[in-house]
Amino acid sequence: MDRRTFIQNAAVTGAAFSALPLLSSFKRVAPYRTALIGSGWWGMNILREAIAAGESKVVALCDVDENQIKKANEEVGKLTSDRPKVYRDYREMLTREKPEIVIVATPDHWHALCCIAAIESGAHVYVEKPISHTIREGRAMVNAARKHGRTVQVGTHRRVSPHNVSGMEFLKSGKAGKIGMIRTFVHYGGGAGQMVPTEEPPKGLDWDMWCGPSPMVPYNKSIHPRGFRSYLEYANGTLGDWGIHWLDQVLWWTEQKHPKKVYSTGGRAIRRDNTNAPDHQVAVYDFEDFTVEWEHRQFAGNNAEKTHPQQAVGAYFYGTEGTFHMGWLDGWTFYPTNPNKPIIHQDPVLNKPDDQNIKQLWADFLTSIRTNKLPVSDIEIGQRSTNMALLGMLSYKLGRSIVWDGEKEIIANDPEANKLLSREYRGEWKYPQV
Repeated sequence: MDRRTFIQNAAVTGAAFSALPLLSSFKRVAPYRTALIGSGWWGMNILREAIAAGESKVVALCDVDENQIKKANEEVGKLTSDRPKVYRDYREMLTREKPEIVIVATPDHWHALCCIAAIESGAHVYVEKPISHTIREGRAMVNAARKHGRTVQVGTHRRVSPHNVSGMEFLKSGKAGKIGMIRTFVHYGGGAGQMVPTEEPPKGLDWDMWCGPSPMVPYNKSIHPRGFRSYLEYANGTLGDWGIHWLDQVLWWTEQKHPKKVYSTGGRAIRRDNTNAPDHQVAVYDFEDFTVEWEHRQFAGNNAEKTHPQQAVGAYFYGTEGTFHMGWLDGWTFYPTNPNKPIIHQDPVLNKPDDQNIKQLWADFLTSIRTNKLPVSDIEIGQRSTNMALLGMLSYKLGRSIVWDGEKEIIANDPEANKLLSREYRGEWKYPQV
């Protein structure tokens, strides 16, 4: 696909989302100098939409994997006339290129340092979820954005998905009645897996830099590329990945900003591979007047509860007037308590590849930069949703419940638990203090 066809197709696709605010008619005369940190699968999904929006000049690509960045650079060359510089170290890139917009799409353990450095360099940032690997990293990111007055959008694109928007309007209107409980879940099949031997890092991959502030373990192809989220050194398992999206839907619906009490349990009942994240987990969050449950499994894909032929995922809101399912590929559905009333359903409208709505989230990001108004997935919104997942993982690691003071962002009367709000950094890397 050439550059003209790509942008024309993107414009046609964008027109299908007329219910959402896209780019205003007042485009910036000079495109934003834009850089991507983390040029893998999802980073390129974001950069494609940045290019299609027509307001970015790609000045730099940064990645510690030369094999990955070479493919990304070739694609940029096909989509644009831009000739971005290629970097291995994001600090050098920020200093030399002075980008106005930075996309942070690295593995989770790098989000905080890259995002804060970009903000401090003067850039606006689009950072992937979860925003951080630990709770105090997230707080430092919020503080940096506010201190420097930069726009920071988090990649929780379901905040702009048409069916999520209309579904949230349905819930907030009270049509489901009073909500007393919410069940969020992701059930995908799998099995025991298998052990993969460690090996020397591939040529062109700086493994020490990839590990960065986190522990350095022997290279294993089940970690990179794309497997890192099942390793607790670098991420927070399924709850830290998928859980962000569905717990964010809960916080979007309620006016309450955080839970009061959290308890999580789970383990590795089936998995027998190199990973160390739980293969099944349940987390319970107590709010003022409702309870939220998260559950996931990486085995027994739950054909009995599929909400779509391909998956059983989403959030059930249980109300006095019926049950509301907020889904993904299947849109949303309301099942009234009264059997004489009809079931109400709305299909999704999603972009390819990967059935997402990055296009609309990027448009909101650009509008927020121009108007100096907070974006729909502002860093503080992303922090709260990330905290929900991180608190669940914290309870899981402790093996007991915790009481969360969301205003002070501490765990009440629990020094042992509060130690897990941050983490030790390796080598030259310093934990962010903003």
